[in-house]
Amino acid sequence: MKNQTLSVGKMLPLSIQHIFAMFGATILVPALTGLDMGVALFTSAIGTLLFHFITKGQVPAYLGSSFAFIYPIQQLSTNYSPSVALGGAAVAGVIYLIVSTIIKRVGTDFLKKVLPPVVVGPVIMTIGLSLAPVAKDMSSTHTPTAVFTLILAISLTAFGKGFLRVIPLLLAIIGGYLFALGYQWVAPLELFGMTLLPSATIIDFTEVFNSSWVPALPNFTAPKFEINAMLYMIPFVLVTLVEHLGDILAIGRTIDKDLMKKPGLSRTLAGDGVATLVASFLGGPPNTTYGENIGVLAITKVKDSRVIQLAAVLVIILSVNPKFVALLGTIPEAVMGGIVILLFGMIASIGIRTLVENKVDLGNTRNLVIVSTILIIGISGISIWQFEGMGLAALVGIVLNATLPNFN
Repeated sequence: MKNQTLSVGKMLPLSIQHIFAMFGATILVPALTGLDMGVALFTSAIGTLLFHFITKGQVPAYLGSSFAFIYPIQQLSTNYSPSVALGGAAVAGVIYLIVSTIIKRVGTDFLKKVLPPVVVGPVIMTIGLSLAPVAKDMSSTHTPTAVFTLILAISLTAFGKGFLRVIPLLLAIIGGYLFALGYQWVAPLELFGMTLLPSATIIDFTEVFNSSWVPALPNFTAPKFEINAMLYMIPFVLVTLVEHLGDILAIGRTIDKDLMKKPGLSRTLAGDGVATLVASFLGGPPNTTYGENIGVLAITKVKDSRVIQLAAVLVIILSVNPKFVALLGTIPEAVMGGIVILLFGMIASIGIRTLVENKVDLGNTRNLVIVSTILIIGISGISIWQFEGMGLAALVGIVLNATLPNFN
């Protein structure tokens, strides 16, 4: 099934698998940042189709909401507004396009010099660790539901086999949702004159009942541009450039093609940049190529890009169904809280893995200084001018890497 031409009937179940793989993560980002889930789904699908057009269908990737932008979007939404956060997110798309043009002219070596593993690793760690208070606040809205969801997510991640191992987030969200429903139903019941559990209204279906079955475009939000917010977003974009490079290499290994040559990193970055620009102008989070869907490619061995293109079309259909979008809105915050305890920890672990896999020697004083400085600035929330936290940490790391000699 590696290079065959598939009929729509054969593509459909394969496309549905890709939807399952991307779904949990794609709705998680808007749930955490306050953006509209329907818009996030719509823009992820439109972005995927644009990406495939720009890369000439040679890269079988699905683009979904990027975890790397959760923290900056939260901060900008709180300090300014969601519209200003979207304006900042648009910067990501512009930078992708600029870097795409540079790569087309001079190649990729400059990226590796500016953003080596000794900088990227600890910066990724700070993304996950800085979000720990968010996980705590969300989980505490209903601790039993959060704990159950976390245990389920850990079990599926650790012991899931085959396709189950690709969709642990989605299955954990479904399981946590059912647990919350069960708890809400059982809590008011009495035994020997005593209620069984503290009552709690965890899920409210009012909006679902009131919403229409008639298809309608989701609630788009226009971006608003503030120079400070746009500058604040730049360091986060630099890190996602490296993430994009890693994903394209992983997809290439999975389908046995050198995607760095054809269609080339300049095209894949341009596709990601256009997708992110479109998302930010409609009210969706920045997009990124999804590792979950790379896992589906590895399991099914089907490399036909039309499978993912069909998945994107199906996601658009789902995103314009008000009833379906309203149902997504009933997912309890505690369910997401249980998920993100594991997820944010995994993000931090990816940073550690970046250091380990690239054999960054922390016995080397220069490396130790760079990593230590990035971690403390990133987690402490120190601010200088318009930069703080992880954004400031990334900039400081880049400067230290460029200026420090090798003390050893």
